[in-house]
Amino acid sequence: MTAYVALLRAVNVGGTSKLPMAELKSIAEDLGFASPRTFIASGNLVFTSGKSEAAVRAALEKRLAEHMGKPVAVMVRTAAELAAVVKANPFKDAPGRRVLVTFLPDAPPRDALDAAKGLDGERLALGKREIYTDYRGTLLGRSKLRIPATATGTSRNMNSVAKLAEMAKELP
Repeated sequence: MTAYVALLRAVNVGGTSKLPMAELKSIAEDLGFASPRTFIASGNLVFTSGKSEAAVRAALEKRLAEHMGKPVAVMVRTAAELAAVVKANPFKDAPGRRVLVTFLPDAPPRDALDAAKGLDGERLALGKREIYTDYRGTLLGRSKLRIPATATGTSRNMNSVAKLAEMAKELP
């Protein structure tokens, strides 16, 4: 069994795509995932499964589309991969609430940061299948930063990523 973290894109954000976490947990149980737990109401699921990452992602996306009536993108990482994301944080000097990690389905293009628009003091860095953003003095809600490569991803602040990594590590 592998411990996984599933990160749902655009769920319970800004009044769209409402999905109570009890329903997400129930969906995980119905799919045969063991020890499912959710973290905050933004579509974070921690569980174990004997299936591959690709199979877990496909099963979740299929069931969520049926349940929600529209596609829901899901990024999946193993517990070890999520711990590596925390360890690789290039902005350890910044408060975790101000550093966002955008999880992508695949590795970002090497030139992904060159296409960023609206930079106003933010720092950016590429990860394996992530893009890190330190918003520094910019208010997240007021930032004009746009990174085209993140369009298919989902973001979490570093505090949430660290908590999810800890939860995943605790699974059997």
